[in-house]
Amino acid sequence: MGPGDKEEVMPVETSCTTEAALAAFDEHLRRARGVCAGTRVNYARGVRMLLEERYPDGRVQFDELRARDVIEFVSGASRRYKPRTLELVATSLRSFLRFLRSQGLGTEGLEEAVPMVPHRRDGLVRHLDSGAFSELIASLGASSARDLRDRAIILCIARLGLRAGEVCRLQLDDLDWRQGIVTVRTRKTGHGAQLPITAEVGEALVAYLQRGRPETVAREVFVLARLRTGAPISVSIVGRAVQRALDRAGIDAPTRGGNLLRHSMATELQTRGVRLVEIAGLLGHSELATTRIYAAVDAAALRDVALPWPGRAS
Repeated sequence: MGPGDKEEVMPVETSCTTEAALAAFDEHLRRARGVCAGTRVNYARGVRMLLEERYPDGRVQFDELRARDVIEFVSGASRRYKPRTLELVATSLRSFLRFLRSQGLGTEGLEEAVPMVPHRRDGLVRHLDSGAFSELIASLGASSARDLRDRAIILCIARLGLRAGEVCRLQLDDLDWRQGIVTVRTRKTGHGAQLPITAEVGEALVAYLQRGRPETVAREVFVLARLRTGAPISVSIVGRAVQRALDRAGIDAPTRGGNLLRHSMATELQTRGVRLVEIAGLLGHSELATTRIYAAVDAAALRDVALPWPGRAS
C-alpha cells in the first residue's frame, strides 16, 4: 500500500472535534501529499483559526459549514493580518476544504469561496528584470575564497532554484559529477529532487571546492572560511552573499536575499516560454498557485499544467 492510498489516511467524520479534524488533515498532508512538518504546522494554524471561530465549543459540524462562513472569516482576518500571513491562511483553507471534499464532507465548491489575496499593488512579486539579473551574474567575483563561495551559492539559487536552506544542507555526496546531477534530499514539499548541474554551476562549484573551500571534516558543500572555519554555513550567510553581489553590481534591489533570485529566475524562465508546471518542478512547489506567486505569469500560462519538468533527466 503506497503513501497516497486513501486507506492509510485517517478518516474524518461529519461531526467531530476540532482536534480530530486537524489530526486527520495533518495525516492527509503527510501521507497523501508528502508535505513537510513545518508547512503542515502553518496550514494547521490557519485552519484552526477558522474552526475555532465557527465552532467555539470545539465540536465541528462540517455539514453546516457554508461559503459565507469562509468568506466572513477571511474578510475578518484581512483586518488583523498582513497580506503575507493572510495569503498563507487562504492557502491553508483551500487545501483543507479540498481535503474535506475528498472525504465527501462539506458543501460543494467550498474551496472556491476562499477569496484571493492581493500580494502587492502591481500584483507582481519583487524580482530583478532580465537586464539586472544578467548584470548580477556577470559581476560575480572570483578573486578570493569568499568570492568563490558566494559565486557558487548564488548560481545554485539563480540557476537551479535552490532555497537558502537547501544550499546550506547540500552535501558533497549529493554532487554526482559522473551523471551531472545534484540531489536535493528534502524539499519543502517533503520530497527530494534531482537537478541537472549545468556547466556554469558546475564550474563555479569546482572552483570553490578546489580553491575556496577550507579543509574540514564537514560534509556540507558550503562552509565558513573565517570564524569557526570549516563549519557549515547558515541561511544568514546566504543572505549576506546575495547582498554583497547586489552591492558589487550596483543594483538597488526591491528586496534582498535568496528569494529575490528565485523570483527573478522564475520570472525570466516564464518570459522565455518555459511552462509554469516546469518552473514549479524546478522550484520544488507542490502547488501551481505558489509558482504563480513567484513568476509574473499571465492567465494563459496558468492553464498550461499538462507536462512534467524534463530536467529530471541527467
